[in-house]
Amino acid sequence: MGSVSSSLPKLGNMEIYCTRPGCPRPQNFFADLDDKVKLQTAQQKFCTACGMPLILVGRYLPSRLLGKGGFGAAFLARDRYTPAMRECVVKQFQPSGDLSPKQLEIAQNLFEREAAVLEKLGRRHPQIPDLFAFFPLSVHSQQPGKEDQFFYLVQEFIDGYNLEQELVTKGKFSETEGLEVLREILNVLKFVHENDSIHRDIKPSNIMRERSGRLHLLDFGAVKQQVTQGAGATPTGSSTGIYSMGFAPPEQMSGAQVYPSTDLYALAVTVITLLTGKDPGDLFDSYNNQWNWRGYTHVNDTLEAVLNRMLLPTPNQRFSSAQEVMDALKPQSTPSQPPITTPTPPQPTPQPPINPTPQSPPPVSAKKSAFSLIEILGGAAFTGFTGGLLSFALRSFLGLSGISMGLLGMIVGGMIYAQYRRLIEGKDLPIIAGVALLVMLIPVLRADSPLPYVIAIAVLAGAAAVAVTAIFRLVYLLLSRLL
Repeated sequence: MGSVSSSLPKLGNMEIYCTRPGCPRPQNFFADLDDKVKLQTAQQKFCTACGMPLILVGRYLPSRLLGKGGFGAAFLARDRYTPAMRECVVKQFQPSGDLSPKQLEIAQNLFEREAAVLEKLGRRHPQIPDLFAFFPLSVHSQQPGKEDQFFYLVQEFIDGYNLEQELVTKGKFSETEGLEVLREILNVLKFVHENDSIHRDIKPSNIMRERSGRLHLLDFGAVKQQVTQGAGATPTGSSTGIYSMGFAPPEQMSGAQVYPSTDLYALAVTVITLLTGKDPGDLFDSYNNQWNWRGYTHVNDTLEAVLNRMLLPTPNQRFSSAQEVMDALKPQSTPSQPPITTPTPPQPTPQPPINPTPQSPPPVSAKKSAFSLIEILGGAAFTGFTGGLLSFALRSFLGLSGISMGLLGMIVGGMIYAQYRRLIEGKDLPIIAGVALLVMLIPVLRADSPLPYVIAIAVLAGAAAVAVTAIFRLVYLLLSRLL
């Protein structure tokens, strides 16, 4: 039987990364650990800059920083007690900022909850990382006479790229690729929700594509465990104020109760950002409180309707479960529409289906026909002639003043509007013009000007109105053809 050391991978000059927050030189190199026997038997190594123990609980060797978040940091590490020095992810509870004791307690509870959920779900679903270890660590503080306490969890390492990185590298996703993401994560969420948990932080950076192509849902740091009283029960309790801006629905941002449909909303936002290549803030119309994403991508009607329903602002208007979404996607399995060469204008978010009730058809109103050229010119002649007569009448009553001119303008404007709305037309025009002429026969009204003079002026006013209308009509036709 061969020795264990001979089967270990050749690591080269071993680097161990210090996990103390704020360490000035976290990289530590130990040439003696190139010897595999020493690597497995070394009792402990300490950071050369701050004195922090480097081999966590005597087993895990952090090698580099993967990233930092609001409540912690993640490190790539190796488990020296496995034959192949298995890679894993070490997450350290490392809250940033000045937190109150209450906030610190909430953050620590979330970290412990993440470990509990991973232990419960990771070993039972292949697309959720498995939990390997969870432990506290007390170390000497850099302040004399004090101790620092840190909490760690160790989980399965998924070797690949998250979808945020993939979007940057390859550009926006096709309909088929977006549908693949939607279906795979729906399958994971179905399992998560059926086990009384809500993820609460679905976004592209938390979905990892393994090198084999399989998608994994990561980062259960914001997970919410719901207490139910059997199938169909309503979750109780309010949400904490933890969410990713742009992806979280209104109920989560307000700190209200969250539901399975909360995750469905965030998943829909994730998918439309992948399909369009745009940030959520560029796709949400805050003025109209709706998502306008359809004009930036090409998808079939079924997928569009499903995503729009998942994006509705009120939880009870969305799908209530991941299974409902999967059922709604079943009628279409492959893209049914070819790509469109011109983008479709953004469409308003559809309202949820409402059970229709029989209604009588609405009354059909007759469509107004367009005005003919004869009607336009005839109306102009009527307006000019009648306006000329009325100008004399108003001057006789009120004299030449601003009031008389204002009244004349209002009357002429009213006649034009009445003709446009077809309130007066046809035989009405000569009748009204005749009435206006009879008014001028009243002696008191024609005392200033003889009747023939008045009629001549009115006829000239009508002719001028016809001429001006004809010129404007001709200019309009020329411009419409040129433009």
